[in-house]
Amino acid sequence: MAVNESVDILNSAYLAVEYIDSFLPDNPLQQPFKNAWNYMLDNYTKFQIATWGSLIVHELSYFLLCLPGFIFQFIPYMRKYKIQQDKPETWEKQWKCLKTLLFNHFCIQLPLICGTYYFTEYFSIPYDWERMPRWYVLLAQCFGCAVIEDAWHYFLHRLLHHKRIYKYIHKVHHEFITPFGMQAEYAHPLETLILGAGFFIGIIVFCNHMILLWAWVICRLIETIDVHSGYDIPLSPLHLVPFYAGARFHDFHHMNFIGNYASTFTWWDRIFGTDYQYISYQNKEKNQELLTEKKSK
Repeated sequence: MAVNESVDILNSAYLAVEYIDSFLPDNPLQQPFKNAWNYMLDNYTKFQIATWGSLIVHELSYFLLCLPGFIFQFIPYMRKYKIQQDKPETWEKQWKCLKTLLFNHFCIQLPLICGTYYFTEYFSIPYDWERMPRWYVLLAQCFGCAVIEDAWHYFLHRLLHHKRIYKYIHKVHHEFITPFGMQAEYAHPLETLILGAGFFIGIIVFCNHMILLWAWVICRLIETIDVHSGYDIPLSPLHLVPFYAGARFHDFHHMNFIGNYASTFTWWDRIFGTDYQYISYQNKEKNQELLTEKKSK
């Protein structure tokens, strides 16, 4: 009975969004995107699209999303948004990070990406434009993937902090007490596999078109690069996402090493009480700000 009610609610929500969408103006980018998509299908094989296309989407998205944070370190105005202002990035650390990243991307992640084609073939995932889901369906699917990945990340990430195994695997990622965007995927190869597995669970559950693979890659990179950026930008649209953890939440994890284990949302840490040190730290910061204001008056 409860399942039927939930399905009815989802169907009603889908129809409501579809109705609203019918009143929205046509997207001027839709036709060029359609032309580019069909050109890709006409000129490349499914294997090339699923493998090399996915690699290109990942690499371009990753380094383009890292670019703003990299530029911020040279702009004095942006320093007020840096969370750990007393610990600036260094060229040495950034170069070390880049070298490890390139190894992980091409020696660990690329072999996994090569399996994308066989995944789409096994589950008969379509590539054609006609069966591509609408934007709001794609958005809902990416949100569902994020919820699943966040749960996986919380429990496996917390396990990697266990004192018996921390120094062998997860300690690599914590070499940087002050995170920066490019460091998001800086990790031990085993961690890349263990935590990265959570990315694919949502794909297995929701994937009904090749475009979801790429959309979810981009959404996941936006999130993980933002929380590792080291900057808390007040006008970031990500703050509008309900229960979104954000840069301050994860920055504290790198600074404190304990607590705030979730990747995207705050609910798992709140349920299990692993955010208590972060909450205490926030309260101290607020009290300190109030005292500073009183003294200045």
